[in-house]
Amino acid sequence: MKVQLYETNGEMKMGQNNGTSKRSEKGLLTPDNCVVALIDHQPQMLFGTSNFDRQSIINCTVALGKAARVFDVPVVLTTVETKSFSGNLWPQIRAVFPGQQPIERSSMNSWDDKNFVAAIEKTGRKKIVLAGLWTETCVALPTVQAIHDGYEIYVVEDCCGDVSQLAHDNAMRRVFQAGAKPVTALSVTLEWQRDWANRDTYDAVMDLAKTHYGAYGIGVEYAYTMVHGAPATKFPEYVVPTAEFAHK
Repeated sequence: MKVQLYETNGEMKMGQNNGTSKRSEKGLLTPDNCVVALIDHQPQMLFGTSNFDRQSIINCTVALGKAARVFDVPVVLTTVETKSFSGNLWPQIRAVFPGQQPIERSSMNSWDDKNFVAAIEKTGRKKIVLAGLWTETCVALPTVQAIHDGYEIYVVEDCCGDVSQLAHDNAMRRVFQAGAKPVTALSVTLEWQRDWANRDTYDAVMDLAKTHYGAYGIGVEYAYTMVHGAPATKFPEYVVPTAEFAHK
């Protein structure tokens, strides 16, 4: 992946420049033609996930959410049985979308929930970048039905997980057979970026790489500092949390 260094007059703030450069479509995702749906990224759902590293699922889901902010892509958040079973939406995701309330459901299949479907329809977009827990139910069921209703679904596999590898693999085969397309959080981000000359989102994408994408991000940091002579990236200084409640 090509890395270029651009000089900017000010610090890039995610989600404020919004990828204004027009991308060609021709079957590809663009910031203008899709909506992101994040389904049931909740504690109890992650507890039961065993086919994939759970910290990686959190990392990739947060990265996808941030990318949606960078490119001003609409995002629909939804949760299931928050109070009785699944727990709150992960705080890491809430931090990316402060003030946005997830659509609460009782149904396992979000496509059975009129509020969720209405939120998707309101965007006017027919391509859905979809991820959730668990793959075999909360991802597969809405994917199959949304495709039936004329939507094009892109399943972000590294933001999904299931109770076993067999369950996840069966779910992915099912959605592929229905016509869904497999992607990753990084592939979606780069598909939205498309051209390193798109300077309006370049710095924000590089920030995502350095924060969330391991060796790729370290490679970016190396190129910036050792090849181009840029100053080292500074992350927020760590502050040790103080106890809010006395231990009993």
